[in-house]
Amino acid sequence: MNGARAPVDKTDWSPLAAKDVLIWPDRDPPGWDYAENAARACVQAGSRSVAILVPPADKPEKWDAADAVAEGFDVKAFIAQGERRIIKAPTSPLATFTLGQLLDDDSPLPEDLIGPRVLTPGGLLVFGGAPKVGKSDFLLSWLAHMAAGSDFLGLRPSRPLRVFYLQAEVQYHYLRERVKAIRLPASRLNHARDNFVATPHLKMVLDDEGVQRVIPAIEAAWPGTGADVIAIDPIRNLFDGGDAGGENDNAAMLFFLSQRIERLRDAVNPDAGIILVHHTRKLGKRQFEEDPFQALAGAGSLRGYYSTGMLLFRPDESCTTHQLIFELRNGPGLPSMHVDKVGGEWVEVQASERLVMQEYGERLDAERKRKCDVILELIFNEAAEGRVYMANQFAEAFEGKAGLGAQRTINDRISVLATKGYIKFFRNPEDYGLPPLARTRFGYLCVEGMTVPGPERIDEDTGEVIATALPVLPTHYKCPQTGAALPVEDPTVWIYHEEDNQ
Repeated sequence: MNGARAPVDKTDWSPLAAKDVLIWPDRDPPGWDYAENAARACVQAGSRSVAILVPPADKPEKWDAADAVAEGFDVKAFIAQGERRIIKAPTSPLATFTLGQLLDDDSPLPEDLIGPRVLTPGGLLVFGGAPKVGKSDFLLSWLAHMAAGSDFLGLRPSRPLRVFYLQAEVQYHYLRERVKAIRLPASRLNHARDNFVATPHLKMVLDDEGVQRVIPAIEAAWPGTGADVIAIDPIRNLFDGGDAGGENDNAAMLFFLSQRIERLRDAVNPDAGIILVHHTRKLGKRQFEEDPFQALAGAGSLRGYYSTGMLLFRPDESCTTHQLIFELRNGPGLPSMHVDKVGGEWVEVQASERLVMQEYGERLDAERKRKCDVILELIFNEAAEGRVYMANQFAEAFEGKAGLGAQRTINDRISVLATKGYIKFFRNPEDYGLPPLARTRFGYLCVEGMTVPGPERIDEDTGEVIATALPVLPTHYKCPQTGAALPVEDPTVWIYHEEDNQ
């Protein structure tokens, strides 16, 4: 009533109860202010969902819906998929299943897009590796085989898959050269010719406008069916984290995954599998071997989001052999494999063919084990004397002692031991008469069987003073998947995360 400057309570909003409301404001401050006021009024009136469309940034001030119609703007697409600010999301009943329903459901599992469980319908696979390690070359061969319906290094497509390769690294002529070098079975080549669709080297960001450009390209490739697999290579060149930050920021990465990647998938085919190619941070070879998926930039949010992780890693820069490592959410773990490009074709090679610098590697392994043993023994012995440490305190106290090396090296060893369950933490020092904790993410270090001095007691018969020891039980442990500090369920039971200690 009475225009945008009138109080919103002058209008009866009740007809919009239980409705899905989308507000298109004028592109100026008064228009946006009124849209927000109207949105709040809709929420109060009980609208099912409320959102405000964000006018395109390249439009003039005061641009509105009438202007859009007059200039032939694609109004339908903007309303359907334009960037918007969600004020109230629609709610739906939460799906639940009883144990009986789960036990009685004998329906077949959805067929893998790429088996065994490497890419499931609606799954997200992150394929990482260091720059120039050969990710794009490997991925291109893999995708071409999936489009042909042909196995590739034991990775099996359920059928010839419709693959859309959205890439921003290789220029057209060199992409063409790489494709012609791929060796596909002659009987499968015709499938791949139509099923594999690639972009040239894109120079764009996968923001709202970028998503709107990609959707019709996929729909034009396979009208009415959409893609089975959408591969984006690499994240870095197409990344849009909104206002949250860059690709190393977890909030920005979650924005990119939920607001860009998922919107693209939902518009094209909700069951499509997504493959994201991502660079790894620079980690030492030792760190990479111990927990390789921590090398992914933005790893915290990525590992919590993806259904499959794959890494291509070159263990020794002096040879061409690569190691392919898997992390699966939807299936049993897959063993890593060693692959190489031989005669223009990626093939699996035997471990014996890659063992270079073996003696040197064994010496490094032995030294790492020695340092771990020394750290555990020091924590145990120091506690028995009443001295307990947080991780940084311990690293500072024993830097250059007992052959442990520098503070950073000690901290790295402690982190690995905590990930594997050999070190846990306790946050209740007052129960043992110990100094209170300073600000810390985890707490005091704790190892199995550790004790601290308890209250002295007098022997009633002899009058001698007898020292006692209090067993120290952990309260928290480091989650090997996320690195978070989680409460210990049973402090008397120690679980080690190594195969030979299960």
